[in-house]
Amino acid sequence: MAGTSCAPRMLAAQLLESYEAGSSFFFASPKRTLLARGTFATVPHPGGANALARLPERVAAVLNEAREADHDIPVAVGAVPFDSALPAQLVVPMTIQRAGPLELGSDVAIQRPLAERYTVQPVPEPAAYLDGVAQALKLMGSGPLRKVVLSRALQLSTATPIDLRQLLRNLARRNPTGYTFAVDLPPALDAAPDAGRRTLIGASPELLVSRSGFQVVANPLAGTTPRSADPIEDQARAAALRVSPKDLHEHAVVIDSVAEALRPYCKNLVVPQEPSLVSTPTLWHLSTRISGELLDPSISSLMLAVAMHPTPAVCGYPAELAHEAIDTIEPFDRGFYTGTVGWCDANGDGQWAVTIRCAEASEHSLRLFAGAGIVAGSKPESELAETEAKFRTMLQAMGLGQGVGVQP
Repeated sequence: MAGTSCAPRMLAAQLLESYEAGSSFFFASPKRTLLARGTFATVPHPGGANALARLPERVAAVLNEAREADHDIPVAVGAVPFDSALPAQLVVPMTIQRAGPLELGSDVAIQRPLAERYTVQPVPEPAAYLDGVAQALKLMGSGPLRKVVLSRALQLSTATPIDLRQLLRNLARRNPTGYTFAVDLPPALDAAPDAGRRTLIGASPELLVSRSGFQVVANPLAGTTPRSADPIEDQARAAALRVSPKDLHEHAVVIDSVAEALRPYCKNLVVPQEPSLVSTPTLWHLSTRISGELLDPSISSLMLAVAMHPTPAVCGYPAELAHEAIDTIEPFDRGFYTGTVGWCDANGDGQWAVTIRCAEASEHSLRLFAGAGIVAGSKPESELAETEAKFRTMLQAMGLGQGVGVQP
């Protein structure tokens, strides 16, 4: 055989301990854990203006070629970037191992910190981000733009090599109900020849879409407030979020768009009338679980993901105008941040999470990302505070509190 067989099922925690940066893909969802290793084939970039729309057919072709070569791991794994014109990083692995939910007991220590000291560079600086939010609000006040998501980055550097397995372990330990991932990335286009590996790593709370047989589920999140260490204040914040006109409006924009994207592919689409509350260790979110049945079994999970990407939760609405505003206001390239990460098999089943609460890591640096949805009524200082709260998912997994161990 040209390929290698699927390895026996193992405990999810064993798969996590077997992860090796530079040669593995790791993806843990609330129901299953997956570790893929090696590269049997790489999905080529389709190129052209409609590259993203053509990506599912390229993946299907590569999976068929793998089958014809007697490779019995017909699964594509990896990540799709925010900008549809940029190439995705999708591969058919040499081996794949699966397990149930990743359950790390309290005896699994969270190492802190991962490095003795970091230097940090905000991109943009907080004052510039406030100006950007004000600029976005001005655009919404003078045109049809209803929402735009504006992001920030933190560039952290350290002299100590970063232990990505420990970081992945910390993320999984702190975010047991999310989607913990690590994806090998190719060198950046402008990288030096000796730049070394890059890894996309994070713990997303948000499912973009999953497909299992004919069952389709999407779970968009939009509308957020930071959590409090005080239980009474924490519940008060959650209650306020549930009735916040600004956040409910932001959520409705996202839900309408996601449902509109799924309807051509699904029947019996169920869209709850009101959102529910979900929490992470750092944030409360408004959440709506949308479900339906496929109209056609040839529609893969990746086709659904492409049809939905980017949702207003990470871009804005209308999408084209929001994308233009992002290009104008944000002073950096998002890369794979606010894209999607996951897997799709030859039957079309798969899971794709929204690539948020994440970082792009190299041996001695991490670039963390966080964004906030700007709508009419947004206050720049509140949106800046939201991004600070979202950074905490990665900072806490790195063993850092606000300002702890960080040099400006």
